Amino acid sequence: MDVRWEEAGWERLTGRSGRRRLPVWDCTVGLVVGDESVLLVDPGSCLREGAVLRGEAERLTGRRVTHIAFTHGHFDHVLGAAAFAGAEVYGAVGLDSLLSVGREALRLSAVHHGMAQEEAARAVELLVLPRHPVSGELTLELGGVQVLLANVGPGHTGHDLAVFVPGEREVVFCGDLVEESGEPQAGRDAVPARWPAALDRLLSLGGEDALYVPGHGAVVGADFVRAQRATLAARFGVSEA
Repeated sequence: MDVRWEEAGWERLTGRSGRRRLPVWDCTVGLVVGDESVLLVDPGSCLREGAVLRGEAERLTGRRVTHIAFTHGHFDHVLGAAAFAGAEVYGAVGLDSLLSVGREALRLSAVHHGMAQEEAARAVELLVLPRHPVSGELTLELGGVQVLLANVGPGHTGHDLAVFVPGEREVVFCGDLVEESGEPQAGRDAVPARWPAALDRLLSLGGEDALYVPGHGAVVGADFVRAQRATLAARFGVSEA
């Protein structure tokens, strides 16, 4: 499999996985390439961005994206999904209901963060809901690689999903449970008391030598995740007991 990640503007993580840092909000998109299927982790913030990612993924892999995983339900991580016709979409259990009733909140959040009114409205109109809820853990067989979807939240939101990719070096796509380019953002939908425990789950999934891929920022190691866990525990007054 000859995948030229860097030439396409992607960062290669392992032989079967890579990621892209998108402009504007520095949101990470992940790609896992199996022999039979292709998984995209978070499809971008709007239809335009999703269409660009679809084209890049198809050029990298020679196939269409067959599976999408939402790490959580914020606009910059879900609104590009409609560009991937036919893809099976996964999310933490309950995320489908939250997105279904929260369309206007998504639109307002996107506009508040700088998206054009028309673009935000169109993306929300075509919002794709996750039809495959993950409660606990679920394994996806992509052909030659089995990817684990783990419902590790709540923490950053009430519906946080991590994606674990085994291989020559384990990769954990963390969503916004981990942020490297700035302080972790705790909005009104965060569950601060549970966030450190969610990071403990990430560390137990990946172990000491894994690559941890934040929702925003550079790839980090286990020491960074532990340090961020300690910071969050202190910030929110979470007991270590």
